[in-house]
Amino acid sequence: MSTSFHVRSLGLALVLAGAAGCSSPKTAIYEHESFDDSGTFSRDYPVSDVAACEAARRALLSQGYIITSSDPKLVVGNKSFQQTGETHLQISFNVVCADDGKGNNHSTMFANALQDRYALKKVNNSASLGVGVLGSVSMPIGSTDDSMVKVASETVSAPKFYDRYFALVEVFLPQEVKKAAHIPEKPKADLGVPEPKAAPVAEKVEAPKTEPAAPAASEPLAPPTETAPIAPQAEPEPEPTPTPTPTPTNTTLPAPTESIAPLPAPAP
Repeated sequence: MSTSFHVRSLGLALVLAGAAGCSSPKTAIYEHESFDDSGTFSRDYPVSDVAACEAARRALLSQGYIITSSDPKLVVGNKSFQQTGETHLQISFNVVCADDGKGNNHSTMFANALQDRYALKKVNNSASLGVGVLGSVSMPIGSTDDSMVKVASETVSAPKFYDRYFALVEVFLPQEVKKAAHIPEKPKADLGVPEPKAAPVAEKVEAPKTEPAAPAASEPLAPPTETAPIAPQAEPEPEPTPTPTPTPTNTTLPAPTESIAPLPAPAP
């Protein structure tokens, strides 16, 4: 009896320990915030805070963002992306420009982007029907309402995303400021405009060099045979053409030498 009691006690203790382990609190998400200055969300520019925010506003406008703020030191822009027929994505950009105390023409720009995800939700409409005995009964009426509902929201923390944005802001800084600060001009390809491809240069094809044929083994050449001198030949004298003899014409025929037999007499 005591043995079974100890076994049951041990099993109960293990169950309680497992339940305690499952219910232990997880590390809060804010514990991962180290608050170190990594430089991902800020940049320094050799212009005033108003001029920096104006360049930030133009950079967002060039990428299709809708500006919703009018403060000269604060820029807020939104851009929507339709991924599929039932999902929607929206990026909200927030830019704040502040004087960093190094002079009138020096400021710091802080930027962060918020990514919101939306999904299509279908809600069935129902109507309440009052019944005397049963009370109020909800019955579907067969129609649905489609609406986009926010399902996720997250701050964009990719360093390359902000590197591309801050590089685009430098393009819209005043020209005299970039010359004084020795900021190089960015080519058009960095702004997302593809440059036309140059036509490929045809390479010159050199003709294959023909190597001279190797000389044959030297052999003694026979001396050329001497030809006898050509003596002038005497032209033969033309032979005299003979004069034709005239053929005599005889118009008289010779007399017959045989007698002509008489014709037979007709029979009576």
